[in-house]
Amino acid sequence: MAAGSQSRPFSFRRRLVRLSILILAAYLGLTILIGLFQRRLIYYPVAALESLPSHWNLPYEDIRLRTTDGVELSAWFVPATDARGAAIFCHGNGGNISYWVGAVRYLHELGLDTLIFDYRGFGQSQGSPSEAGLYLDAEAAWRFLTETRGTPAGRIVLIGRSLGGGVATELATRVPPAGLVLESTFTSLVDVGRLHFPLLPVSWMLRDRFESVLKIGSITCPKLVIHGTEDGLLPLAMGRRLFDAAGEPKRFVETRAGHNDAGFEDRPDVAVEFAAFLDEVLPAAPAARDGDAEGNVPVEQ
Repeated sequence: MAAGSQSRPFSFRRRLVRLSILILAAYLGLTILIGLFQRRLIYYPVAALESLPSHWNLPYEDIRLRTTDGVELSAWFVPATDARGAAIFCHGNGGNISYWVGAVRYLHELGLDTLIFDYRGFGQSQGSPSEAGLYLDAEAAWRFLTETRGTPAGRIVLIGRSLGGGVATELATRVPPAGLVLESTFTSLVDVGRLHFPLLPVSWMLRDRFESVLKIGSITCPKLVIHGTEDGLLPLAMGRRLFDAAGEPKRFVETRAGHNDAGFEDRPDVAVEFAAFLDEVLPAAPAARDGDAEGNVPVEQ
């Protein structure tokens, strides 16, 4: 009896060790699997276009951008009549440019020439998405407006929504825009990973990090940060922390909305704040000195 009773604790310990090894092996396997395919959890590109700007009665040019590493990107340039300035729209991590025509139409109504482009691997663009690649894609969009179209840097507003906030923030550290608008975005992808995958070693797993919170303090142009109070993907506190890390001038707009409906084209309260921000960073061109009604300046004889 004594020998039998002693074997039972030993057997239990052995089973516990085996179970622990199985759990550890499963955890390590899952971690490795997620690490290998992590970009499939970050980027959700769709190739097929849902609509065209012309379906919304918007004039547009279907253009191709070329990045410095040789990738060809698909983009739409939507010109405005008597444009007050221009906007570069950096969209989120899913779909393609056709998912954002509503935002483009609203920018057009506000008098902005608008350039929206698909990141590499999205829509009709070549390549595969990565953090470094998306930054090059945004630079190609900037070169198109400033070099091909001749738009002054001081008349261009950068707009980044969700993942696009990380792209627009990085671009604003490389170029001097008139303003930076960040909608429903994050502090860093590491913080997002820790929030949604708290048991995984996210900080050393992630290759693409988009550390906006570490960059925004160096950006000197005016900044508008917009975030929904009901955002379940990227909580309001994340938007607040990003805003707190930014230097002046800056403005925070909190709206009662979720992650996908907090934009200026969706919320009247945000639209008012957004329009006011544009009035500040893109003031009307001063009237010609001593000119006539057409702006012609008389020539001295």
